Amino acid sequence: MTDPTTSLAGRTAVVTGGAGPLGSVLADALAAAGARVVVIDLDEASCAATANALPGSGHVPLGTNLIDPQGLSVVVDALHELGACDVLVNNAAFTGTSGVPGYAVPFEEQTDEAFAMALALNLTAPFSLTRRLAPLLRAGGHGSVVNVSSIYGLVGPNMGLYAGTRMGNPAAYAASKGGLAQLTRYLSTVLAPDVRVNAFAPGGIARGQDDAFVERYERLTPLGRMGTEDDFRGVVTWLASDASAYVTGQVVAVDGGWTAW
Repeated sequence: MTDPTTSLAGRTAVVTGGAGPLGSVLADALAAAGARVVVIDLDEASCAATANALPGSGHVPLGTNLIDPQGLSVVVDALHELGACDVLVNNAAFTGTSGVPGYAVPFEEQTDEAFAMALALNLTAPFSLTRRLAPLLRAGGHGSVVNVSSIYGLVGPNMGLYAGTRMGNPAAYAASKGGLAQLTRYLSTVLAPDVRVNAFAPGGIARGQDDAFVERYERLTPLGRMGTEDDFRGVVTWLASDASAYVTGQVVAVDGGWTAW
């Protein structure tokens, strides 16, 4: 019997939010494992730059807006035209930078509009893409969906971390990422045994946050540091590949022990 490996040779992997800081690293990890990667993000030029920088060849950039139902259709149509989707990484997330007010602000200032947009991208888009791409995920015989949740989809926020900073913690982020964790469990049973569905929940990623926040965060993290995008290469490759062939319905916290306290 051959031991399962993390090789993705001959498989097509889709990464939403694939030109962003985390998505581009996830795309690179999957490409390094041998996958043809479809890089999906808002800006076509950024998608092309990311795809061109990936190891291997045949990668596909696809610029579209996943909040727009037509944008979702663009992805589905493109994948059916390619004729393959073995791995779907639902990574795209609302950041509140689209001109919609009331996202990462004090709770009383958060708006219904920002809440709805966050749910549309963080939760509805993964549902819609998985549902509509299920025939392709089943067809290849190695279908794997990897959802990117968050520690704030597992636990409530420690608001003391943000005291005296300009940072915030939107209710919509927690609600959508918690919903994505439950959607993962739901889909793992509905799509079984043909498609495995798992998620990983990143802890805080160092991106130049306020020094006070970083100091507090690291003090509460058993491994004593914030994460980097590279910390998630291993988990996405493992969950996407046959190395995790008997794993489904799980949400793996990759957080330096943050949720272990």
